[in-house]
Amino acid sequence: MGDNKENVVENPNLQANDTTTTLDFQYNNQTTSTTSSAAVNDVVSVPTSETSDLGGTQASRRSRGRPRKGEEQVEKEKQRSRHVEQNGEGAHSMAVVAVPSLTVPKWENVVRVVPSMDAVVKVFCVHTEPNFSLPWQRKRQYSSSSSGFIIGGRRVLTNAHSVEHHTQVKLKKRGSDTKYLATVLAIGTECDIAMLSVSDDEFWEGVSPLEFGDLPALQDAVTVVGYPIGGDTISVTSGVVSRMEILSYAHGSTELLGLQIDAAINSGNSGGPAFNDKGNCVGIAFQSLKHEDVENIGYVIPTTVITHFIKDYERNGAYTGFPILGVEWQKMENPDLRSSIGMGPDQKGVHY
Repeated sequence: MGDNKENVVENPNLQANDTTTTLDFQYNNQTTSTTSSAAVNDVVSVPTSETSDLGGTQASRRSRGRPRKGEEQVEKEKQRSRHVEQNGEGAHSMAVVAVPSLTVPKWENVVRVVPSMDAVVKVFCVHTEPNFSLPWQRKRQYSSSSSGFIIGGRRVLTNAHSVEHHTQVKLKKRGSDTKYLATVLAIGTECDIAMLSVSDDEFWEGVSPLEFGDLPALQDAVTVVGYPIGGDTISVTSGVVSRMEILSYAHGSTELLGLQIDAAINSGNSGGPAFNDKGNCVGIAFQSLKHEDVENIGYVIPTTVITHFIKDYERNGAYTGFPILGVEWQKMENPDLRSSIGMGPDQKGVHY
């Protein structure tokens, strides 16, 4: 006991139960503090008895000279493990060495999107809704702002609900205070897409149209760019594709293919592009799910729906809509309903 007290006085900062090491790792000028807690991605555990055997004699350690940078923490761990063994408490102690995670930070995907941000514009619209109770009058005007992006042919895409019942539409480019008057070429209520154009040649100077990418797969990284509420400059949010299925489009009350992502989509993001990790546009942000039990559920119009809208306008000079199969269907999950039309309990498939 006397030796133990003596050791404690000589080394007041050492504690027998403190057997973890905190390491700091830096990634491209961004420092991340990594500890041996549950948040560490990769942890390697080494028994203290083995660590003490690796230390060698005091003379051999002196002959090595001053430890290089990165070995000082290892040397401190060896001294700490030997101190615990001398006190008789190191039989089952473990020395934990944290290994930095090799996961590429998400902001690297954003770097690939930066060259395409100049093609993202802010849309200002003045709306005047009709009064269906008094058709000879109109409701009071109101203004809104949303996002859009430039495509080929001197055209701009945004959401249909962003320019619905429009009286005046203006566009503003990134880094500019000038607002350019826009003309609405087509509105697709079903797919919630609208096409705009600007006659002023100055608007098209120094910008390149976005290129469309393939339909992303589940867990593919996506980056949403736009002008949501909370500020005047461009905003970037990142996430992944979490679901792909037929969705109910809130604006058109139709069901079309849609992508669910976990990137934040707020008011004002509507009409903004969603990029993949190559910087290509893979969709248009158009709606999000708001509920007290829901967080970060946003929806994107995929490129297949966008391509149909663009080709429809180029072919017909206007938006004509999506084809309908003309078939009504009903789920046959109720056993009484199945028996009423003569279906057996194991009968599956399509029946007419």
